[in-house]
Amino acid sequence: MHFRAITRIVGLLVILFSVTMIVLGPVALIYRDGAGHTFSQIFLMSLAIGSLLWWSNRKQRTELKPREGFLIVVLFWKVLGSVGAMPFIFAEQPHLSVTDASFESFSGRTTTGATTLVGLDTMPKAILFFRQMLQWLGGMGIIVLAVAILLILGVGGMQLYRAEMPGPLKDNKMRPRIAETAKTLWLIYVLLTVACAVALWLAGMLLFDAIGHSFSTIAIGSFSTHDASVGYFNSGTINTIIAIF
Repeated sequence: MHFRAITRIVGLLVILFSVTMIVLGPVALIYRDGAGHTFSQIFLMSLAIGSLLWWSNRKQRTELKPREGFLIVVLFWKVLGSVGAMPFIFAEQPHLSVTDASFESFSGRTTTGATTLVGLDTMPKAILFFRQMLQWLGGMGIIVLAVAILLILGVGGMQLYRAEMPGPLKDNKMRPRIAETAKTLWLIYVLLTVACAVALWLAGMLLFDAIGHSFSTIAIGSFSTHDASVGYFNSGTINTIIAIF
């Protein structure tokens, strides 16, 4: 088992995840909800953690075996679930305990949909957006995205892809190159999300709610930006759009 090579790859994946935090800064700035400082700190922390893991093992390059691919997937979900809990812990609102924050993060990441939060209607918009984004990224499987990026960086990723994909798909190459398959999957995923967001916006949702609910709808995660969930909008059209997507 090449543990240092595994650590290097996990570091790269954490760096990749930290980049997604950048989008939360503009959200916090637009709505002036005071959460921008928290996400800036967490971005730097996660970037530092990933960089440390990668830099100290940057010369460890080897082809992954299947069992190592499985271990990386497990470690990746564990690490990202833990990093994803940080905003819920350090933000002034909701300022959850470590247990509740971890539950919220892993629930979102695995698109389980269970939540410990109440008072969503008054919560900072950046926190709500981050919460929706957690399940959107988890809905497709971050590993699929990571495989496409890592292959560009020269890191073998077939074992990661096989470990992440369920059922017979993991043994069936949908395209000759796995990176192209990952890119195609994410292109379809993004296009469906955009179409859903536009449909919800035209149906009467505010743009923020439309984007947030498109994330949870396409990911089948069920998180909402309101305590009453979709019932908040009291719209048959919105219910139908969500059911279709």
